[in-house]
Amino acid sequence: MFVTKSLKTLMLTGIATVALTASAMAADMTLKLGHPANEDNIWHKASMKFAEEVAALTDGRIEVEVYPNETLGKEMDVINGMQLGTADMTITGESLQNYAPMAALLAIPYGYKTLEDMDAVAGGELGDKIEQQIIEKVGIRPIAYFARGPRNLTSNRPITSPDDLNGLKMRVPNVPLFLNVWKALGANPTPMAFSEVFTSLQNGTIEAQENPLALIKSANFNEVQDYVNLTQHVRSWIYLTLSDMAWQQMSEEDQAAVMEAASRTQAWEREQFLADEEQLQTQLEELGMEFVEVDSAAFAAAAREAVLSSVAEEIRPDVEQLFAE
Repeated sequence: MFVTKSLKTLMLTGIATVALTASAMAADMTLKLGHPANEDNIWHKASMKFAEEVAALTDGRIEVEVYPNETLGKEMDVINGMQLGTADMTITGESLQNYAPMAALLAIPYGYKTLEDMDAVAGGELGDKIEQQIIEKVGIRPIAYFARGPRNLTSNRPITSPDDLNGLKMRVPNVPLFLNVWKALGANPTPMAFSEVFTSLQNGTIEAQENPLALIKSANFNEVQDYVNLTQHVRSWIYLTLSDMAWQQMSEEDQAAVMEAASRTQAWEREQFLADEEQLQTQLEELGMEFVEVDSAAFAAAAREAVLSSVAEEIRPDVEQLFAE
């Protein structure tokens, strides 16, 4: 049986026994799932769990091939591929606001104070509206969501208040809201693909970046950054998504199986996420990073107006409500 070069590589490294099992079956459909994280990251582990569940629930009719490390393309390239039929799945979040304005609600700076606050939105009526707009405007279908650890700012000098950000050259994802907020806080942010961040920090093109602890660790940013400043400026979730083109090609039975696989994966990922979050700070400290407490109230106050002025008018009432709660 033909097995892709990518899967051979994964098998040899011992991380894709699930894909091997799926490949041994007679698949009627193969879904290519590309994501930006490496093999140690929980997103990759969840992708492999999803592949396992899909293979089992469809009796091998559907196979999921997982491509970590942007090997299927950068985030926006994979999304474009999903619209064209050259890719099928990815893990993506607030970047979708470039197409669907309501996706900005996935990651509103200082919008969700706790994980429970975030779950209430993501799993509720507002979350349903966000997902529907993504389907309609992007042509991809959110089928599960994963909580993300709070985003924190890493740097080579401690940052405790917005005043310390003056002119700081930092990377942000290609999200206008993030760009505008960091500018308002006094930094000098620039959009950049995740795969370019480590090298840019290493050569001094940028001085800082912001991400959840899991990505800080899996990307080895401890090798090029000294401090984790606990800004916790964004609590957010991210979607496991499926091309609507691929979805429409499935039978109702297989659609139900894929959604059940997604539901099981979401529950599994949450357990792993909570366990990982407890360990990450200790692990990063052991790798030499110093954690810095910040004036959270000052950051939130300085960011509020920039957030409200940056979001689309149609979601501004929702954002105002988040700040009021």
